[in-house]
Amino acid sequence: MTGLSRRHFIAGTFFAAGFSSAASAQQAGGAAPSDEGLTDIASLKPGQFTWHPERAPYGPVSIIVSLPQQRVHVYRNGVRIAVSTCSTGKPGHATPTGVFVVLQKDKHHKSSTYDDAPMPNMNRLTWSGVALHAGKLPGYPASHGCVRLPMRFSELLFTVTHMGTPVIIAGAHTDPWTLTHPGMVLNAYAEQEFEHVVAGLDGKKHPSDWDAAARAPVVSVIASSADGAVELIENDRVVARSALALQGGGPLGSHVFVLKGAESSANGMGWIGIGHHADDGASLAQEQDVIRRIRADDAFVAAMKARMHPGMVLVLTDAPLSPDSRTGSDFVIVTS
Repeated sequence: MTGLSRRHFIAGTFFAAGFSSAASAQQAGGAAPSDEGLTDIASLKPGQFTWHPERAPYGPVSIIVSLPQQRVHVYRNGVRIAVSTCSTGKPGHATPTGVFVVLQKDKHHKSSTYDDAPMPNMNRLTWSGVALHAGKLPGYPASHGCVRLPMRFSELLFTVTHMGTPVIIAGAHTDPWTLTHPGMVLNAYAEQEFEHVVAGLDGKKHPSDWDAAARAPVVSVIASSADGAVELIENDRVVARSALALQGGGPLGSHVFVLKGAESSANGMGWIGIGHHADDGASLAQEQDVIRRIRADDAFVAAMKARMHPGMVLVLTDAPLSPDSRTGSDFVIVTS
């Protein structure tokens, strides 16, 4: 099977303002999350985490790993449902930053590189060895590149991820935001056509059960202003490519959008957006505008419509799509 080529963003860090959120915390190895008091996320000790899936019982999941904070933030339908302490790559084995998707899930995985070391509740991000899994948390980066999690948290996380869940490993953390596009992304608005898409999405989503998800195709779209091109990727194959037309001047920036689903023909398509920048110069209005600027040819849009489902990932970048390596069926957009 031909592997999907690695793709590069312009090197940079995710921008995030300071934040604080109150939630119950749990020590590693404990039972149910504690209801005793409120704990600032920044003050969580190694092995502690919060878990509140009731805040958003349904919808696509996305994960942000903040390297400086040594925190993992879990969102469902754009709402933060969990935060955990973590331990990422130590000097010489740095965890790469960028956009990844879950490629494989294995509850009882053992490392093929490090003497069969156990990696419980493994969500694989690259075939070269980067994954989310349970492990020791000393309070600082100590892994060989993976993202170590508290055991109980890794068990809970394993229940909400699926093949294709986007994972953003970043220099900082920013909360997702929501927007509604007035029609089809990559296409001029046409009400009759959009209503057809709405009907096609009814009841269609990537399976939440990971056994079923392993058999379902992972669909992603990557648009590059540098190449003036957009690609539709299904699992590890580029199944469609089109010239990219940009409305208005200026760069695209670097963005990840996760499809929530169709709101209605009157309102449009709902998306969860995650923008990342080297500085804080971009306003939310600029963020919301960027998804409306992109256009592709009719054949590409038709291929995308046939594969669209809630949870589909759309990535925008100013960097080229040229491959630098091929590693199995990796989906990797590396920033460093």
